[in-house]
Amino acid sequence: IYLIDNSSVDNSKLFVNFSNIEYLANFENLGIAKALNIGANKAISDKIDFLLTMDQDSSFEKKGINDMKNFIEKRDDLNEIAIISPFHKTILTPNVPEIEISDPLIVMTSGNLINLKAYQAVGGFKEWLFIDCVDFAYCLDLRRLGYKIIQYNKVVLNHALGAFEKKKFLGKTYLCDNHNAIRRYYIVRNSHYIYDEYYSDYPQYCNAVLGDVRHGYFIVTFLEKNKIKKLWFMLKGYLHYKRGVKGRLGG
Repeated sequence: IYLIDNSSVDNSKLFVNFSNIEYLANFENLGIAKALNIGANKAISDKIDFLLTMDQDSSFEKKGINDMKNFIEKRDDLNEIAIISPFHKTILTPNVPEIEISDPLIVMTSGNLINLKAYQAVGGFKEWLFIDCVDFAYCLDLRRLGYKIIQYNKVVLNHALGAFEKKKFLGKTYLCDNHNAIRRYYIVRNSHYIYDEYYSDYPQYCNAVLGDVRHGYFIVTFLEKNKIKKLWFMLKGYLHYKRGVKGRLGG
């Protein structure tokens, strides 16, 4: 297990009793993309073929990891598969599909088995995104090269997806994700970069991405707390996109 720590302190003492954990401290928040690349490159140096990528807010049901391994052992087309994903059970997607295998355009990072040869072919995760849209950009890069992304619905991953809550407005019920202002900045900024980069290949998806951004303005304005600060950071995200600003905010 490679444990990539993006916090500002050394937490190695928490894991001294675990012989199967290799603790890698960054001593600052370098972003999710950088952390993923550190783990992937470490695995490549250790001659590993497939790497399981996990977030801190996710957990497999039952024998999910073993089922994923068994699934890999039965496939004879692994060179064509870039990602094998579980079904992400969230507040937005609570019902497990009846079909055993799906073919989604994009998947979230947590719980994925990533083919490290495909990872090298696309040049890894885009570190300048820092956070938000990192996983989606990675998937679209893989798709462009003709790789398969498989969702194995027999394996279920419980994924928290932030502090969602239901709120009513003018008689309708809406889901609020309650992302903080900085996260809102990255969502707005990076979504516009995604639109520009991939629209020619995936116009329907890219239109949906910007549709979610517009919906975010509505949700923040009418339903969430700290709306002035959040709206300011969302505007800042758009202005930074127009200026070509990338990487960590303030970095």
